[in-house]
Amino acid sequence: MNNNLYMQFYPHFERQPDKVLIDTPSGKQYRYKDVIATSRKIASHLLALGIEPGDRVVVQVDKSPEMLMLYLASLQVGAVYLPLNTAYTESEVRYFLQDAEPKLYICRPEEMTLATQQAAICGVQHIESLGTRADGSLMEKLGDVEETTWVCELGPDDLAAILYTSGTTGRSKGAMLTHANLASNCLALSEAWHYSENDHLLHALPIFHTHGLFVACNVTLVNGASMTFLPKLDVDELIDRMPKATVLMGVPTFYTRLLQSPRLTRDAVANMRLFISGSAPLLAETHEAFEARTGHAILERYGMTESNMNTSNPYIGKRRPGTVGIPLPGVEVRITDRETGCTIPQGETGMVELKGPNVFKGYWRMPEKTASEFRDDGFFITGDLGCIDELGYLNIVGRDKDLVISGGYNVYPKEIEQLIDDLPGVAESAVIGVQHTDLGEGVVAVVVPKEQNCSITASEIQEALKDQLARYKQPKRVFFTQALPRNVMGKVQKNQLRDTYADTFQTQNTAAEI
Repeated sequence: MNNNLYMQFYPHFERQPDKVLIDTPSGKQYRYKDVIATSRKIASHLLALGIEPGDRVVVQVDKSPEMLMLYLASLQVGAVYLPLNTAYTESEVRYFLQDAEPKLYICRPEEMTLATQQAAICGVQHIESLGTRADGSLMEKLGDVEETTWVCELGPDDLAAILYTSGTTGRSKGAMLTHANLASNCLALSEAWHYSENDHLLHALPIFHTHGLFVACNVTLVNGASMTFLPKLDVDELIDRMPKATVLMGVPTFYTRLLQSPRLTRDAVANMRLFISGSAPLLAETHEAFEARTGHAILERYGMTESNMNTSNPYIGKRRPGTVGIPLPGVEVRITDRETGCTIPQGETGMVELKGPNVFKGYWRMPEKTASEFRDDGFFITGDLGCIDELGYLNIVGRDKDLVISGGYNVYPKEIEQLIDDLPGVAESAVIGVQHTDLGEGVVAVVVPKEQNCSITASEIQEALKDQLARYKQPKRVFFTQALPRNVMGKVQKNQLRDTYADTFQTQNTAAEI
């Protein structure tokens, strides 16, 4: 049996060649037979370059249908697909090239000169470019190339991709994802979300990331469905296309922006069956406002680079704001004591650990780090803190590295953030721990007001929290800002906040102290 993930997708290309797989804002459409033909030509070119099973193909280009075809071609020949965030800097890219040692590096056409220099420094054998208009050296070389129908025979543990973690706490780690990891997860999601060939996805996510590529694209491909490829979030474009779509996958920002549009009505979403949110926590306020406006309860799920998706709120049943649902088919989730590793009682907060066919093989060329992240019984230690409630729903309360230990007591930021976010005049907040001579860490809240001229004060926030939180949980300082720093997937970058406010308790500025 060939376990190549490509073989999960291929039957749909053969069965419905004239069906449109991808449409675009420009009006250009790509039928299943168009996509398979181009991807086979790219596969032929990869083979001509000497790409062999297991060779890494690093890709840092803008989103386009051709980028998806390159992904399919890499799977077809058994290469390890390694997409990079387009925001990575020259020095960051050099690190990835040196660490992954790819045989091929594909960049934007306008960056070919710089990329060629990078490739020479890092010993990369081949370099190509790919643009958003089917341009670049890669596409230019496909004119006379014949399609290859050969598909590399692979085992379930062979690598399909490497995704680098963000590296916010040190050196970026390459998560090794196998063909079995990705296949099992897209099949589990299809079952959980009742996905079918009749679905049409609005795709406005980047495709260098788990969410946009291994969830959105893989689930569409494995079901023979279709999608609209949008280069970025455009609220009017999304609403324009909802009458012919059925599913939207997004991050919380998608839904807050949609709610700002008066065009978002029940009539506008009449054809939609499912709105999915992930990659960052969705505020209960957003969940409730969206349901009130549209009649749709957003389905929130929980995943990570190392495992793709782990849990999901139910398709049929209560989608509970503030939770990320129950384990997907085949996935086990448990909560353990962060110090001892022992399983703790239901309802108590601890470390989230996972086991299942979706969990990655390990970190690229980091065997000691890999070993330290797994328990002896095979459970992966996620680094997320959470609890399982009385109905079996998982609640994520934060990252272990974001846990604040003040005066010897554990402080879970999300508990405080939820209370602050509920206050009148507050749009959102982030709670962090900052070095404190007496307490070890002092609790600091960074608050975004709903309006620029909002008059809410630090002392008012303290007064509101006084009777709801134990003294040790109450922020020692409150700062106001226009926006919280976020990465491209919408996650608040608390490491940046900790850097910004690192000297808070070393100064005598008490204007924002509470």
